[in-house]
Amino acid sequence: MRRSSCCWVRSAGGRRPPAPQTERFHVRSSTPRVLGRPRGEAGASPDQLSVEPAFARRGRRIAKASCAPEEKIPAALRSSPPALVLAVDPAQTEEKLQGAVLSALRRSTYHWQKLSYDERLSLIYMAARLDGGFAAVSRAFHEIRARVPEFQPQTLMDFGSGTGSVTWAAHNAWGQSLREYFCVDNSAAMLDLAERLLKGGSESKKPYVEGVFFRQFLPVSPKVQFDVVVSAFSLSELPSKADRNEVVQTLWRKTSHFLILVENGTKAGHRLLMDARDLVLKGTEKSPLDPRPGFVFAPCPHELPCPQLTASKPLACSFSQAYHPIPFSWNKMPKEEKFSLVILARGFPEAMHRWPRITQPVLKRPRHVHCHLCCPDGHMQHAVITARRHGRDLYRCARVSSWGDLLPVITPSEHPPED
Repeated sequence: MRRSSCCWVRSAGGRRPPAPQTERFHVRSSTPRVLGRPRGEAGASPDQLSVEPAFARRGRRIAKASCAPEEKIPAALRSSPPALVLAVDPAQTEEKLQGAVLSALRRSTYHWQKLSYDERLSLIYMAARLDGGFAAVSRAFHEIRARVPEFQPQTLMDFGSGTGSVTWAAHNAWGQSLREYFCVDNSAAMLDLAERLLKGGSESKKPYVEGVFFRQFLPVSPKVQFDVVVSAFSLSELPSKADRNEVVQTLWRKTSHFLILVENGTKAGHRLLMDARDLVLKGTEKSPLDPRPGFVFAPCPHELPCPQLTASKPLACSFSQAYHPIPFSWNKMPKEEKFSLVILARGFPEAMHRWPRITQPVLKRPRHVHCHLCCPDGHMQHAVITARRHGRDLYRCARVSSWGDLLPVITPSEHPPED
């Protein structure tokens, strides 16, 4: 074989040069993936949901294959005889197994311990949680204001008021109509700090918000009711389920219009709120002064069991609210507060507001939008909305919607029966 100036050429008795190595490719499936289903399983069909087509992407995406590095057996094990590898001390194995079990129990077992807030710990709590709590409660107030703009409350009670984030959020939402803010917290240090914040850090100044009253106990009289009752991040600090049930029943008896419960956006926080919701909806005890029934105002569009908790893999129904934190030297970047909430109201639900709720971030793709909906029939639906199938109005509405919004669509279970 001789070598040319530009390439290899085959001589009479030579060998053919090796073929160049070609890159390997694989083709990904063009079927859109539905959360919670395998790749090959399709989503809900158009017959199941009027806004959900079986969307198929045009063309196929070709991506270069990337192979993960293989796990290699250590050289010491490869050179050792099989008998030496399998010879394990039973006592040592049992000790390691026992240690792993104890470690798992420590991570999963809940050890409740009462937390006493002194002046120092109250300041730390204010620096860490005042702005996040304000953002979560403001989101709940915005839900009421957007759907019931004529509602103008005059009295508000905050159970577990802490540093007063609910008072600031309520004044920001209904400052023109609110005349009384009743703040309840068993920590005297927290109440003193909240009062100093209202006075700008000085005890001699006039409070920024008028009509704020601080107490360490709930009002005893059963005749006292408030237009809005709030419990933000307080039920999870109670020692037992029996104590939480008693507090929830007391707060509901004190409620004249809306009861707002907010907790951390975790599975434990969501399950705690669902237990409180079921206690109010299924409770036989009624206030002698207000026999009106209760219903879920938000976020659930129904009073049925939560489909997030009854799924094979339970998920937390949580929401996110962006906010600008208190401008400390270490805390200047915008943040997001993840939380779960439930708003209970007295009276009867309005059918016009029984629209599906978007329970996950909206996935915006070219010419289509993915929305995960909690529907009024108590089921979850994955809707893929396009302008061609559902019209430009609904497509644009879905495209500008956000996590936690109501989507004005009608599911098949809500269609009136045809004659």
